[in-house]
Amino acid sequence: MNLLNNFKFYIIIYLIVSTVFNQGYKIITKNMNSAGALTILIQIISSIICILMIPLFEIKFPTDYKVYIFLFLAIIFYTLNDRIGTTARSGLEASTYNILKQLSTVFMIIMGLLFFKEPFVSNKIIGASIIIISNILVFYKKENFKFNKYLIQGILANISLAIALFIDVNYSKEFNLAFYVLLTFLIPLILIFIFEKIKIKEIVNEYKKANKIILFLTSISWTLMMISKLKSYELGNVIVVAPLTSLTVILNIVVSYFLLKEKSNLIRKIIASILIIVGVILIKI
Repeated sequence: MNLLNNFKFYIIIYLIVSTVFNQGYKIITKNMNSAGALTILIQIISSIICILMIPLFEIKFPTDYKVYIFLFLAIIFYTLNDRIGTTARSGLEASTYNILKQLSTVFMIIMGLLFFKEPFVSNKIIGASIIIISNILVFYKKENFKFNKYLIQGILANISLAIALFIDVNYSKEFNLAFYVLLTFLIPLILIFIFEKIKIKEIVNEYKKANKIILFLTSISWTLMMISKLKSYELGNVIVVAPLTSLTVILNIVVSYFLLKEKSNLIRKIIASILIIVGVILIKI
């Protein structure tokens, strides 16, 4: 059996590197001065990794100009997700943010119903409702529940991610895979650099103060996470791949407990992660 053509191989890679990415990103944001500069720094390293991986995949590019138009529109929302997500991650536990991230699936269903007039399918609605309930279970605390800025930013980041995915459905298959992922890093970092008016000195300062091992692990794992997830969906059935990739929620809860000492609401988080997997399975049936 050729591992490189087996979706299970990429699922395993995805679960490992996505956990490393979420843990590393949380650690690296603890001492940041500029969220924008740190986002750019991580994206620069991730872009370099993508360039090195281009020869590993088939060289191909779409000939239809409309693909590039939609890709650029999607990248704008990828940019918002990356930038807002950095700030949100700094104020939320890594395990909590990973649970919140599953809301992007819910937002995609809502957009499908509103804009594409997709049929009202009960199991999808039930699945989406379960994911929403799982998030409420984690964030709700009797008598002192409030939407802090990091929670709001996390929600906005995942709305942006859902819009990007909604626009960008299936376009990655028309590109060299590493080059496609490169575009989702390179263009956002340029946009953040220009519109947030980040100075090169700020990026250098973030590099100097960062834990270099954690910084490079986070950047490399981000690249591998994107590529392995896309390959999983390319080689496997959505109904199987989606629930398996959502196992990262449980993995992050376990690793965060030991590595980051995130012990608050542990039982709630475990129950929520199980509910999320059930919700994803219902949505993808």
